[in-house]
Amino acid sequence: MRRFIGAIDQGTTSTRFTVIDAAGEILAFDQREHAQIYPRPGWVEHDAAEIRANACLAIEGALEKAGLSPDNLAAVGVTNQRETCLLWDRATGAPLHNALVWMDTRTQPLVDKYLAQGVGELVRMKTGLPLATYFSALKLVWLLENVPGARAKAERGEALFGTMDSWLMWSLTGRHITDATNAARTQLVNLTTLQWDTELLALFGVPRACLPQICSSSEVYGDCAGPLAGVPLAGALGDQHAALLGQACIEPGDAKNTYGTGCFLLMNTGETPHVSTAGLLTTLAYQLGDAKPVYALEGSIAIAGALVQWLRDNLGLIEKSHEIEALAKTVPDNGDVYFVPAFSGLYAPRWRGDARGIIAGLTRFSNKGHIARAALEAAAYQTREVLAAMTADSGVAIGELKVDGGMAANDLLMQFQADILDAPVVRPRHLETTSLGAAYAAGLAVGVFKSLEDIAAHWRASQRFEPAMSGEERARLVASWEKAVERSLGWAGQ
Repeated sequence: MRRFIGAIDQGTTSTRFTVIDAAGEILAFDQREHAQIYPRPGWVEHDAAEIRANACLAIEGALEKAGLSPDNLAAVGVTNQRETCLLWDRATGAPLHNALVWMDTRTQPLVDKYLAQGVGELVRMKTGLPLATYFSALKLVWLLENVPGARAKAERGEALFGTMDSWLMWSLTGRHITDATNAARTQLVNLTTLQWDTELLALFGVPRACLPQICSSSEVYGDCAGPLAGVPLAGALGDQHAALLGQACIEPGDAKNTYGTGCFLLMNTGETPHVSTAGLLTTLAYQLGDAKPVYALEGSIAIAGALVQWLRDNLGLIEKSHEIEALAKTVPDNGDVYFVPAFSGLYAPRWRGDARGIIAGLTRFSNKGHIARAALEAAAYQTREVLAAMTADSGVAIGELKVDGGMAANDLLMQFQADILDAPVVRPRHLETTSLGAAYAAGLAVGVFKSLEDIAAHWRASQRFEPAMSGEERARLVASWEKAVERSLGWAGQ
């Protein structure tokens, strides 16, 4: 009997494959990092062929660790870094260019061009998303305009466009498809109809022939080939949507924050899109089979765990990412040092593409411990800003914040997050909620899981962090953070 579910989690820095059982327990996983390619300042690319190869290696590795074969899997789901996208040749399967990563800023001139045309509000009302370098549509426009022959091939349907879920699903099944959550992040989909929008395609000059078919997040798309031969591919969600499902945020008002390469805070808002007036994104939470779509408010923060990696790789401050907590604990506080990691500008709720990263408040007293602590605290300060905007938008004060992702294992950060929010922070038993969400979506499609309530019954908390900071200290820290952010604005383009 096939009792296990597999999940491919294709992230910004690595790809992993996880095997879970029908009780939502993780049996095994395997993870492979891929290269981060920086051709110019602000440009970030991935080798899609390397990612596909790594996915196959991770699948084989996890199955071997679990002592299972593909025959033991009832289904497999996919979750992915969302706005990262590419064009590939339909006939050969070869990418026409490296994938453009979600944090890449090369499309800022295109953003400026369309904003000058006065179409920003039209785009936001249709898609729930502001014109920004973050989203996929203008990345596709850049590829069509800069890769020789790409536009002609795309118009003939000989070049296929997709986010990383599309790339992996095409590689596994031969079908050119995407799920509704990923499609909704391209800025080419009408958030109400969840279909490619004719007016937006015309506005951006995107050929419909290159676009994938949009499917729900939980249905059988087809059987896999390769290392998952014969296994039904039955679930797909963007990583933050998968984490929302994996955290069992299935009721309006439920919220989670994922601390990964970036930080992404989502609140379930039910079956009606809620237009933000506070700088947040209106987004699709998930669409499971034939059920009505469920929407969310989202605050996206570009740099969180990526800042720790930067301290490791660019400055050599630490050798391994997990060492950041011990280094930060060598000092009792931040020493009045603040790190604004606006490497790709600032996302929600400010949306300032002209911001750049700064370290503020340095004195001769400052040391690497203070910088490490300021780097961790930056994620918490930005989360506080997003949560305040979310409360203003929804009118709902969040009683507690569920957290997940790699940085959520950091006790120092989680306690500071609770302190600066003045609200409890709850860490679940399993931090890999993106993989769990993809597995849940796939399991729902094939009957391993019977309902959302069945999934919610598997969720367990492992630790709860209660706020312990005085109101005066919180106000002082927030005021200094705000001062530092102001110093980061307007840097680019001066």
